[in-house]
Amino acid sequence: MATICVFEDERWADLLPLVYCRPAYELRCGITSLLGKIERAYPGHKLALFCRDYLADTLHQRTPLPVNELPPDQDVLFLNGRLLIGEAIPLDGQEELGLCDGSLAYARLRAKNAAALTPRHFLGGSVAKALPHTMRHVDVKATLLRYYWEIVNHNEAELRRDFAAIAASGEIRGKVHQGSYILGKENVFIGEGAVVKPCCVIDAEDGPVYIAEGVKVMPNTCIQGPAYIGPNSTIQMAARLREGTNIGEVCKVGGEVENAIIHSFSNKQHDGFLGHAYIGQWVNLAADTINSDLKNTYGTVRVQLPHKLVETGSMFVGLAMGDHSKSAIASTFLTGSVVGFCCNVLTSRFPPKLVPSFSWLTDSGCSPYSPTLAVEVARRVLARRKKQVTEADAALIHRLYDLTQSERDTLGMEQ
Repeated sequence: MATICVFEDERWADLLPLVYCRPAYELRCGITSLLGKIERAYPGHKLALFCRDYLADTLHQRTPLPVNELPPDQDVLFLNGRLLIGEAIPLDGQEELGLCDGSLAYARLRAKNAAALTPRHFLGGSVAKALPHTMRHVDVKATLLRYYWEIVNHNEAELRRDFAAIAASGEIRGKVHQGSYILGKENVFIGEGAVVKPCCVIDAEDGPVYIAEGVKVMPNTCIQGPAYIGPNSTIQMAARLREGTNIGEVCKVGGEVENAIIHSFSNKQHDGFLGHAYIGQWVNLAADTINSDLKNTYGTVRVQLPHKLVETGSMFVGLAMGDHSKSAIASTFLTGSVVGFCCNVLTSRFPPKLVPSFSWLTDSGCSPYSPTLAVEVARRVLARRKKQVTEADAALIHRLYDLTQSERDTLGMEQ
């Protein structure tokens, strides 16, 4: 039986700031991660993972799968981790490279040729050069997610598709108190131990709603499908979760949310609008933090990523915020803003549309956020969720500080 290896390619940086501390295939779109969709497409098959070298130690902590190594003497189907997989690509067939818009979507190789490849070949875009020049190349139709707003744009459809694949429609295992209303009950799943308190409305008439185990939905909340709330998350009183809301595990969320992904272990407890956004892990958005996702001109949005400026071609583009970043009360982010990894945004003004990683931004200016302090704060934050910062986690934070130095250099920050 062939092994399936999910790899990162040379375009991983286009998904910054969300992939500083995780491979691209761990990003979520719909109910599951991109990797989860691949696992579902190939039930019972062996998987291995390729990633950037500096992510390997922390990835080992999260998965039992082999990381940056392949089992010997086995045929391999290599799949791009940015692939939003639909139908499974056949494991059997002749050797070939499947190309989509110039990117490698997959490589189906016999054991000898598979063994010649390392993660660096994929990250460097040099796979074809490492293989025999007679290797077959085919053009294929595939969805390779390149930027964070593309993930958000596919989110609603993936919520519907994932719900159809994994949910027991109409099954209410948790408790729904009297005085709450469920519209379109056949499109609702509520997991074990979940509680929906009085005066809530779950409207699944236009899209499914999945409420996972252990979720608490506090009174006077409205949830409009398609929507997903991950295990042990809390939805605060009078929250308005509109279509496309996608909340990971152990989050606390309030206010108004529309077509936004909150990865996991992050808080947006208070009032304030979050739309067409992707928020990383261990983030805290303080009271009345809001983001714009539509320009006053109704024009398409340009986004300044850490390494380039991109014309999105989209009218609706919200905030991207990297892991371990935080905003102050009443923070207001402009359309298509990007906040890097480990930032503190503490200004009463509009922050710049790109806040470099490890920035401490106040009304007095922007200064570097010490990685030593960042680790100390992360220990406090994780302890509140009964988690620990491991040596590998701390080492990664220090390594990322060095790797993001060029971002801060553009602002002339003293180190």
